[in-house]
Amino acid sequence: MLKASDVTVRYGRQTVLDRVGFTLEPGRVTGLGGPSGCGKSTLARVLALMLRPASGTVTLDGHPVRGWRQRADRELRISVALVYQQPRLAVDPRLTLTEIIAEPRAAVGRPDPERTGELAAEVGLTPDLLTRRPHEVSDGQLQRACLARALSLEPRYLICDEMTTMLDASTQAHLVAVVNAYRERTGAGVLAISHDDVLLGRWADSVTTFGRFGG
Repeated sequence: MLKASDVTVRYGRQTVLDRVGFTLEPGRVTGLGGPSGCGKSTLARVLALMLRPASGTVTLDGHPVRGWRQRADRELRISVALVYQQPRLAVDPRLTLTEIIAEPRAAVGRPDPERTGELAAEVGLTPDLLTRRPHEVSDGQLQRACLARALSLEPRYLICDEMTTMLDASTQAHLVAVVNAYRERTGAGVLAISHDDVLLGRWADSVTTFGRFGG
């Protein structure tokens, strides 16, 4: 279980999350909706151990999180993966799609070219696309690579922050199907963040809606 308790986050004088509690359970898709600016993406970064809250606690499968970003315990850090809304802001533009997918394994000293190829196929990337760089592919193709990258270390929790926004219906459906197949195979918990209530209603087992300041 990935759990945030009484989490408060401030950017300067602005409170973005105010004593928020949230639980992500293994094996389920939990939806999170709400208007822009209500703190959904901020909560995603806290849960992904990328943003230290001003106060409150985060626990991952019973283990308290005591470090954030690169200071987080490595086994905890690789247990959570985050797929961003805007793939072009989430990748190194100098890397090929193959290198983007392989990046997490390379970072922990566990390269596996065969697994990289399998992940590329799972998300629907054809071999001719894998040698291309971000500026040479579409947003949908790049987001497929970002999802494959997120799955490369088989995280126990996957956070999809507006993952399907601005993608065509076919690509959206394919990415959701990939995530669902991964959850069914591994028992991972999935957080699906979206402003699309219809999508969340179809995809998630339960949906929480945030108001301003995440409450």
